Amino acid sequence: MSVVVDKIIEKKINQEVFAAVLQKIAEQDRDLIVVTSDSRGSGKLVGFGNALPEQIVEVGIAEQNLVGVAAGLASAGKKVFAISPACFLTARALEQIKNDVAYSNNPVKLVGISAGVSYGALGTTHHSLHDFAVLRAIHNITIVVPADAYETEAAVREAVATNAPVYLRFGKKAMPLLTTDEKVDFKFGKGRVIKRGKSVAIIANGETVYPSLRAAEKLEAEHGIRATVVSMHTIKPLDVVLLKKLADDTESIITIEEHMINGGLGEACASYLLQNGYKKPFKIMGIPDEYTVTGSQTEILNHYGISEVGIAGEVLKLLGV
Repeated sequence: MSVVVDKIIEKKINQEVFAAVLQKIAEQDRDLIVVTSDSRGSGKLVGFGNALPEQIVEVGIAEQNLVGVAAGLASAGKKVFAISPACFLTARALEQIKNDVAYSNNPVKLVGISAGVSYGALGTTHHSLHDFAVLRAIHNITIVVPADAYETEAAVREAVATNAPVYLRFGKKAMPLLTTDEKVDFKFGKGRVIKRGKSVAIIANGETVYPSLRAAEKLEAEHGIRATVVSMHTIKPLDVVLLKKLADDTESIITIEEHMINGGLGEACASYLLQNGYKKPFKIMGIPDEYTVTGSQTEILNHYGISEVGIAGEVLKLLGV
């Protein structure tokens, strides 16, 4: 799918881009319904609700009900987007996702907002560092984590056109555009190569792609190390064709994610590579298996090295520099 991105939304946060694009589509498609769990404000959907009051359903703080209602509407032929904070959507309503959506093959688009450590100092109860792991273990659901406005708009449009369950994950930061191209080729299950190099492949998703790109630029400027940077926006299905090419063409691989190191992007890549004979250096960067430190999203990510400087440093260690 090729998408030409609206210039108006370029510099908005991904959640705002999501809401703006969804409203545009819904204005032309009365079958598109949004269901929220007290998430109009945090999901940037106030404008959608005001413009299309008959196409939005508010269930209150009741995530299990949210998914059940969404599944029912989808089973009746509606194009449903169910929006809730990722930490609650993928924990409290996991049984409904497993049974009412995936097992029943209801094409609900589940949208986890304020994901990862976006809620910062609210702590572990509000952090979503498990969602990749639990949803990867459920059959019949696509997991997508857009990195910038271009990918977000493309992901929303492809989700609308997909007659199957999808999980879209968004954080709260305004993410810079990864390229200046006005046209983006985007397809679920196909990674997006942002920068090409031979020394190391840096595979990231969501809000970790931009610091990965900055780290690659730092490595090249200061050490002459040229890195490939990939936005692996779809964790499931994983782009194993691209992954194999990266394994063949580069000296090492490092994965970066705003998720616990268990069960996420890194382990998905490691599982494929190791089962297919990969023997080069490999590193998973993410949140370690512990309760996170307290702080803002940026402070937490910096603490765990998920930053331009931290990623560059891990690459140097990986390469033995």
